[in-house]
Amino acid sequence: MNAAIDARGGGPRNVALPRRGGVGLKPEHFQAIAAAEPDVGFFEVHAENYMGAGGPPHRWLTRLRGDYPLSMHGVGLSIGGARPLDHAHLQRLRDLILRYQPRSFSEHLAWSTHESGFFNDLLPLPYNNETLRLVCAHIDEVQAALSCRMLLENPSRYLGFAASTWAETDFLGEIVKRTGCGLLLDINNVHVSATNLAFDARDYLARFPMAAVGEIHLAGHAIEADEQGHALLIDTHDRPLVGEVWALYAAVMDGHGPLPTLIERDADIPPFEVLLAEARQAEAIMATVCLDAGGIAHAKLV
Repeated sequence: MNAAIDARGGGPRNVALPRRGGVGLKPEHFQAIAAAEPDVGFFEVHAENYMGAGGPPHRWLTRLRGDYPLSMHGVGLSIGGARPLDHAHLQRLRDLILRYQPRSFSEHLAWSTHESGFFNDLLPLPYNNETLRLVCAHIDEVQAALSCRMLLENPSRYLGFAASTWAETDFLGEIVKRTGCGLLLDINNVHVSATNLAFDARDYLARFPMAAVGEIHLAGHAIEADEQGHALLIDTHDRPLVGEVWALYAAVMDGHGPLPTLIERDADIPPFEVLLAEARQAEAIMATVCLDAGGIAHAKLV
């Protein structure tokens, strides 16, 4: 087992990253980060952006990896895809993890492949026993190939499936039980899905398998409208967080205590200082709670 990303060594919540705010690492920010050496909890990269053999991205990542904890987030495994996993992709991912020894690796509960095609989207799945068996088999294969425990992220959803027989939170909990994987809780995805599918986000979070969560993601989204004029949220990662997402995050921190929290921005990239300010806002919210000896979060006056 690769100790660098074996989240089981991180304590009762299976946390391997610092319980601080982190920022997604973007090439636009390499020089600013190297010059300023900011106080940030960790950086996260999309694994697929570093699967080349060398070049400037690897030089910068090698330099920053020496100073900051690193997590890797995959977007190309297609964990829920019907076809077998791409072994060449899995080998490139294994090589990358061996090279950089990140503290955490995560992927999505989604699919992006069909037959010989690859889609530039993370597509949703029906939650039923057939899907459960497929996803668990793929997670087992990934964890065996990478020699590590991966985190699985809850998706953004825009529609429901008549074929679903499991609630999403129960489905994720059963995956954890069967595979031993951890979870990545994306709170913006919860807000997006709750708005689009008309369910209560706080009720969803109350049923989420928090004991398995090793990382939280926070991001922004676009607001559009469907054919009936109802709000339709799109998980775009191209703007600041909204108040509703911050409120949900504060509720999770108040109920469960600090967890590693990443600020995601994948388009319309602002100056690094903007993202660092959001990471510090997350840390300020974490600082308002503390854990008693039994691991229960309580409000702390600051």
